[in-house]
Amino acid sequence: MAVPESSLSAADLARIDSQLAATDRLLEQNYPGDDGSRQPVHTVYVPADRFTPSLAADWGAQALSTAAAHGGLARVGALLGQDSELADAVASRVEAKLGSEPIEDLRLDFEDGFGDRGDDAEDAAAVAAASAVAAAVAAGSAPPFIGIRFKCFEAPTRARGLRTLDLFVSGLASAGELPEGLVLTLPKVTTVAQVQAMDFAVSRLEEVHSLPAGRLRFEVQVETPQLILGPEGNSPVAQLPHAVPGRISGLHYGTYDYSASLQISAEYQSMEHPVADFAKEVMQLAVAGTGIRLSDGSTNIIPVGDNVENAWQLHGRLVRRSLERGFYQGWDLHPAQLPSRFAATYAFYRQGLPAAAARLRNYVERTEGGVMDEPATARALAAFVLRGVQCGAVGADEVLALAGVGIPHLTGLAHPRLAHTTSK
Repeated sequence: MAVPESSLSAADLARIDSQLAATDRLLEQNYPGDDGSRQPVHTVYVPADRFTPSLAADWGAQALSTAAAHGGLARVGALLGQDSELADAVASRVEAKLGSEPIEDLRLDFEDGFGDRGDDAEDAAAVAAASAVAAAVAAGSAPPFIGIRFKCFEAPTRARGLRTLDLFVSGLASAGELPEGLVLTLPKVTTVAQVQAMDFAVSRLEEVHSLPAGRLRFEVQVETPQLILGPEGNSPVAQLPHAVPGRISGLHYGTYDYSASLQISAEYQSMEHPVADFAKEVMQLAVAGTGIRLSDGSTNIIPVGDNVENAWQLHGRLVRRSLERGFYQGWDLHPAQLPSRFAATYAFYRQGLPAAAARLRNYVERTEGGVMDEPATARALAAFVLRGVQCGAVGADEVLALAGVGIPHLTGLAHPRLAHTTSK
């Protein structure tokens, strides 16, 4: 068969390539996509001076005790609307989770949860926190992700926040290799310049301690309206990934600071208030394709006293709502929130597994079914199932039986760009 002649010449194609060179660089550098690593389902905040190497295990024991006092973990599932079969399946997995890894991500708080205790007290606490974290990591009792939240970069607290950051990171570096899951959290950000200042600070710490460039990534807490809509009518949060490419690991929504700054009365401050939904939708758009993860905020309605079951129902509903909206992480403030966190999360993945696995099998085997999925949808299906495996909601054996794919294949489907890069 004769090769058809094209009308566009090699020079034409070269000119188009030249015109799009900047676009190609932008997509390659600024929109790498998700890296396929595990994202924790929650972040727990505790005052920095209350951390001990046994804290995670203590929280797990308290969570199990609270659940037992209210009819057990299957009862928690029933309160969240799960039928008996699902509740039993979820309960056994949540029990194992609370016994082995009750906290996935822990932040030792030097900000609102610590307050202003004077420089000497905070210096001592920062040094002690670094020592305690290093000891917990060495003992194997630390959560897989752990770090600090320090004070914000507004003028009154800037120097204090930077000193605490310095003492903590320097203490960890002097103790040996940094924890693999180290996380640093910059709160109450209002401008791009504050994030650029943070980039400079961690870059200098990398240089001083001979760390690889880019080793110290950080989270940005979205707690101010100025970050959503700036003074010039633009969205500063959308500029962050491109102002410090590769440096930001996550955006965390701050329910109460953000709501209060918009004059929402305390009774109506919530993760599901319309102002919260708007901010979070902007956050989603801002980081789409960048590889930056998202986290929802918290509820301050705690399962204690006579309010345990009502609080579980509220928390479980809010967790499910976040998951359905693409926020796969949130904040927990009390051990008694762990049963509803994991019960709601595990039910979300277990309920969705059969349909997602069937569609994946049809896609992989090119079998016609009731839905014809495109590659983008297949990626979303695979990412959903992979998240379920990573958090412990479903087993790799279940995925293999239902979808016909193992975890390496599933990871490749969820993150094809990553698979292509690593295969080179």
